[in-house]
Amino acid sequence: MSFTAQAGDLAQLQGSGFRSHLVRLEAGAVLQTHRGIIRHDDIIGQPWGSMLKSHTGQPFYLFQPGLADLVRETKRTTQILYPKDIGYILMVMGIGPGSYVLEIGTGSGGLTTAFAYMVGENGKAITYERNPAAQNLAIKNLTKIGLAGRVEFKLSDAVEGFSERDMDAAFMDLPNAFDYIALAKQSLKGGGYLGMLVPTVNQVSRCLQALKQAHFACVEVCEIFMRYYKTDWERLRPTDRMVAHTGYLIFGRSVTQVIEDLFAGTEEEAV
Repeated sequence: MSFTAQAGDLAQLQGSGFRSHLVRLEAGAVLQTHRGIIRHDDIIGQPWGSMLKSHTGQPFYLFQPGLADLVRETKRTTQILYPKDIGYILMVMGIGPGSYVLEIGTGSGGLTTAFAYMVGENGKAITYERNPAAQNLAIKNLTKIGLAGRVEFKLSDAVEGFSERDMDAAFMDLPNAFDYIALAKQSLKGGGYLGMLVPTVNQVSRCLQALKQAHFACVEVCEIFMRYYKTDWERLRPTDRMVAHTGYLIFGRSVTQVIEDLFAGTEEEAV
C-alpha cells in the first residue's frame, strides 16, 4: 500500500463544494479545469489527503476515489443509478468478492461500475445492452477507472435471452422488466437473487405477478430517500433539497416452489 500518489494511480481532485475530477496520473500530463491547471508531476509523490493548488491558486484535496465517487463521476447519456440505491442493491443481493452477477441494461455503466468494484478479481459481471452507443460509452467509463477487465460486455436484446447459468444474482434496469423475469430466472442458481428498478407503480404490480408465476420468494418492494444536513454545527438543519424518489426497487429469490405466506408477507409482519 502506498501512502503517496504514484504514476498510474487513479486520483480524485476535490475542489470546493461537490465538484471533483478523476484522473489517471501520468508523468508529464496536465489537468485543465475551470479553476486552473494542475500538472500531474506536481501530484505524483504527494501524500493522499494533501491540499494542492492550481496555477491560479485554487485549492484541491488529493484523494483516492471511493466507489460512490466512481459512480457519481460516470460520464452518462442515460439516467444512472446513484449511491443511495446502489448501496442497498449490493447489500440485499449479497454482491461481494467472487460473485458472478448478470446485469440486464448496461446503460452508461454506473451500476456496472459498482458490480465490477465489488466482485473483485475472482468474480465477474456480465452485462447486456442493446444500444451500441450506450455500450461503447460504458466500456470507456469502465476502462478509464481500470475495471473493464472484470466485466463481460454483451451487445444483445433481452428478448433473445441470456446464455449464462448458475449466476449468484441478476439485476434488470428496464421499463418492462416483467417481460424478462422468467428468462432471468433461467440464469440464476437456486436461491439466487433477482433485483429490478422500475419507475412506476403500474410496472411494480406487473413485476410482482411475474415474480410469483416464475417462482420467486422473499419478494421485497421499496423506495429509498436520502436527506443531507448542512454541516454548520451552530446552525444544523436539513439542506433545502432532498434526494427523493428515483425508482422502485424490487427483489426476490429464485426457488422451486413459492410458499404463499412468504410471498404475501411484509417485513413488518415478519418481525
